[in-house]
Amino acid sequence: MSDTEKTIKAPRRIFDRESGVQTAKALFHQHGYDAVGITELTKTLNINPPSLYAAYGSKAGLFERCLDLYVAEGNLPADKILTPGRPLDEAVADLFMTAACLYARSPVQRGCLVAEGMRADDPQARELASRYGEAGIQFIRNYIRQYEPARDRELSDYVVTTLRGFSAAAVTGLSKARLTAVAQLAGQAFSALLTSKNV
Repeated sequence: MSDTEKTIKAPRRIFDRESGVQTAKALFHQHGYDAVGITELTKTLNINPPSLYAAYGSKAGLFERCLDLYVAEGNLPADKILTPGRPLDEAVADLFMTAACLYARSPVQRGCLVAEGMRADDPQARELASRYGEAGIQFIRNYIRQYEPARDRELSDYVVTTLRGFSAAAVTGLSKARLTAVAQLAGQAFSALLTSKNV
């Protein structure tokens, strides 16, 4: 190779790992963990398989980074909704409505990445998503326990199951208008549960 050819040779492209996580997160959110293969990931990220493994360790390692980012940027902000001193029925109704709007706001990246990851066929992906999911469940239960210590398990189960239902419905295409209508009904139902003696 001549000196001229060495001079004009393009420098090796440096792979941006953080940008790669953003791109992969969108893929996983749109299609689900199981449906996104290494071939699609490397093609979309414009890298070869060895580079992907060097950057993230594995597909599951990349998914974990995506979950980290999702929770930091786009997850349901329960900590900002379930705040101390707020009436429990009002807070939960707000949580339901916020979830319905959030899960249906995108035409392609629908539902909750964590909730859907917990239903993945891949056991490693399920375990990773469950770590975040369980933390959310515990936060909700601890909040409800402050108001209803004798019924915290049943009431938190109701809230969590409803939120997961919103995610699943959004993924299957339920419109934002219909999902928010259901969220309003769910909030009313939760308020009614609080006035009953048994769940």
